[in-house]
Amino acid sequence: MADIQLIALEIITPEGVAVRESVQELTLPGVAGEFGVLPGHRPLMAAVRTGIVTYVKGNQPCRCATGAGFAEVANDRVVLLVERYIVKDRIDPVRVRLEFKESTDALDAFSGETASAEHGELVSRQLWAAAQLELYGDPPPPTFRVFAEMEAEPRESFSVSDDDPRSP
Repeated sequence: MADIQLIALEIITPEGVAVRESVQELTLPGVAGEFGVLPGHRPLMAAVRTGIVTYVKGNQPCRCATGAGFAEVANDRVVLLVERYIVKDRIDPVRVRLEFKESTDALDAFSGETASAEHGELVSRQLWAAAQLELYGDPPPPTFRVFAEMEAEPRESFSVSDDDPRSP
């Protein structure tokens, strides 16, 4: 029987190493969408968003929620540097549902700049709570927000003048 190739997976948070496993495959929540990693994957650096990381260890699927961060894939090794990490059995669904509701209500009432640190923190809190609820098996319904920039009147279209060097 052929040897199974494995990937060395490390998930590192500000508190230290959360996971150090040899896995057969994994899926990460990249900012441009989920992506999978198999043995022999080409080198890659990617930004990851808050979401669910899945991996297969000993033919058993494993899942965890992670915060935003970065992933480095090289030489059958994946290092995931993230803000947060949790597994299903450490989730208190009542507390997390309350956190999700509070952060959603705060976002609904928010009247400041959407590019502010305060708004970013509220969004981060809501996304972390949503990821935990998804991992627990009780995901919240999708949310849709219309930002002030989208509500603004349409801007006049850009036109190039005849004396502009960019004109054809």
